[in-house]
Amino acid sequence: MTPPTAVPSTDSPGSRRLALVGGSLGNLVEWYDWFVYASFAIYFADSFFPGDNPTTQLLNTAGIFAVGFLMRPVGGWILGRAADRHGRKSALTLTVTMMSVAALLIAVAPTYGQVGYFGALVLLLARLLQGLSIGGEYAASATYLTEASARNRRGLGSSFQYVSMTCGQLLGLAILIALQHTLTDEQLKSWGWRLPFVIGAVFALVVFWLRRRLTETAAFTEEAAGQSAQTARGTLTALWEHRREAGLVMALTLGGTVAYYTYTTYLTKYLIGSAGMAKSTATLVSFTALTVFALLQPLAGALSDRIGRRPLLITFAVGCTVGTYPIMTALGSASSFWPALGLSLLALVIVTGYTSINAAVKAELFPTRVRALGVALPYAVANALFGGTAEYVALWFKDAGHERLFFWYVSGCALISLVTYVLMPDTRDAALSRAEAQPGEKVPAL
Repeated sequence: MTPPTAVPSTDSPGSRRLALVGGSLGNLVEWYDWFVYASFAIYFADSFFPGDNPTTQLLNTAGIFAVGFLMRPVGGWILGRAADRHGRKSALTLTVTMMSVAALLIAVAPTYGQVGYFGALVLLLARLLQGLSIGGEYAASATYLTEASARNRRGLGSSFQYVSMTCGQLLGLAILIALQHTLTDEQLKSWGWRLPFVIGAVFALVVFWLRRRLTETAAFTEEAAGQSAQTARGTLTALWEHRREAGLVMALTLGGTVAYYTYTTYLTKYLIGSAGMAKSTATLVSFTALTVFALLQPLAGALSDRIGRRPLLITFAVGCTVGTYPIMTALGSASSFWPALGLSLLALVIVTGYTSINAAVKAELFPTRVRALGVALPYAVANALFGGTAEYVALWFKDAGHERLFFWYVSGCALISLVTYVLMPDTRDAALSRAEAQPGEKVPAL
């Protein structure tokens, strides 16, 4: 490894700003490629899965969406280990390369009418590769943005992870809206759905160049300089030493990830399939609500820097536990734009208590030598089990004629996380490196 003294770090205001912009833009493209699959599934589902039942076709595409999540723990382990051993920058560069290849595979995947189910197999392989990429992307970007931020602004800095994630989804929705207004429904189903994946592959190549220009974080270079000879970094053994923190990551992620995917990726389908809303109107509702949601993230992140992380997490969990059933029930009857938008915004304001700060909370739980892996693996496992299956579970309940049971499922997941938030310590004041520590202060990272 190159001696850390020769590696530029983010330990300066200018470098921190560059790291924030560069890390966020890369994260935007990663999550654009990830979410655009869900946004366009309503148009390409019957291209890979024949049949007369739209719900069954969406179940098949949602199943492949969920399978992508199953690879996230593997990606979290491989790329989280790489980020702890070789640096956050190298891991971020690798994840965007994998995502570019996956987007291109989906763009050229043959349909059922051309090659039978081989096209679905290509789709599956692409989602598996995306799962590997995203499994490492979340932890690498969460760790990078948190470490690159000043100690008293980590909530604000890390909040840009969900700003960029949401902007990635907004970009996908914007392209969807543009295509809905320029192409016919038949053209979208025939070939138009491929365009966003081509765009995603090109975007990823641009970000690959951008991420190669990023600097490494001061926390990692300090760790690599002082601990490499004595302490193993990014190993499962090191993670086992922090198994309590890993358990906390899973428990605090559970409610947040289910709520997030319910009110983002599943919302459009719910408005179309259950509320009977037109596709274009439902898409516009999601786009508008997510725009406001993205703007809220830095405000909530900055608030957590002043009052702590736990108050926001507890507010989210209480709101989601008691509010999901009435909000989702009302959304099921909201057939016009404004009522649907108001209810969607209410739900996403509640979810902001989790999304704005969860990256910082998880990164602040672990020492530098296992921070990326500690965030990546338990988070990816929780997402594979609950986040990635949220849409599938919702559609399964709908297909079985018990759609409202899904609302209780979301509330139950939030309740489990609420107990975790109440019992866990606040992580705001953790020092992540010697440079951050005050004289005489113990640094947990060491």
